Amino acid sequence: MNTPIPRHVTRRQRSQPSRDGDGVDILRLHDFGGGLDPFLMLDELIAAPGDDTIGGFPPHPHRGIQTLTYVVHGGLRHEDHLGHHSSIGAGGAQWMHTGHGIIHGEIPFTDADGLHAFQLWINLPARDKLSEPTYRDVRAEDMSRLTMPGTELIALGGTWLTTDGHTLAGPLDALAGQGAVAHLRLDAGASLSLESHATQLLAFVFDGSLTANGDDLTHGELASFGAGDTLELHGTEHAQLLLLAGEPHHEPIAHHGPFVMNHRHELEQAMRDYRDGTLAVSPTEKGLAKCR
Repeated sequence: MNTPIPRHVTRRQRSQPSRDGDGVDILRLHDFGGGLDPFLMLDELIAAPGDDTIGGFPPHPHRGIQTLTYVVHGGLRHEDHLGHHSSIGAGGAQWMHTGHGIIHGEIPFTDADGLHAFQLWINLPARDKLSEPTYRDVRAEDMSRLTMPGTELIALGGTWLTTDGHTLAGPLDALAGQGAVAHLRLDAGASLSLESHATQLLAFVFDGSLTANGDDLTHGELASFGAGDTLELHGTEHAQLLLLAGEPHHEPIAHHGPFVMNHRHELEQAMRDYRDGTLAVSPTEKGLAKCR
């Protein structure tokens, strides 16, 4: 029997205030230099209950990435040029494979607990950057959950393993880079031990504090873990975090605004395609006109 190898923190980043869309205040983590490969960016949106000043994200294009939007409190409305109209509430997720191009808009809203949501950008490999765009959403009741005393693990996508033999597969099963995303809640004093062989393993703490194989993690911190196969998470107080796992593409990354390609000339082509109306091909002229 192989001896478990604990994975320890090798890098720490803290989220920074930013603004996007129609004046939406966000906390942002990003690395377009490949340090989080296959992940690119994580935005956190927070607003108080009844806040009617929340801006939205008017129709805008994307090419070359996937986005995964997850709502903890509040909700989000989505429309795109393909004709999708969707609203999700607390615990739900929206996923876009932008491929060749999508034009979409998003409007956040609050509930009794306010708004708390995340959007994750996942890079597409070169072979998929011009593929057909797709979209789906998942309701809270359709998420996979593992609940134990003081602990709840919610799998949004990919497969998660505990060292005591539980397997949890999230409904979003086509995340780029063999991606996996989960939401973990830990009460103070509670623990969860995961088995992960993914090359890239990240944890973003958005509430409270905890230890990961003895390394302290605090609110607002993104931790990258080194080689190994086990991750013991222990709540030093009530804590919540997002767990991300995946395999790097090891490809060049060229980024400009909503476009992520491999080379500068591909970004220039994306901008030309958007200007001339060929980036996102709509099923109907009416749908395309509405989203522009």
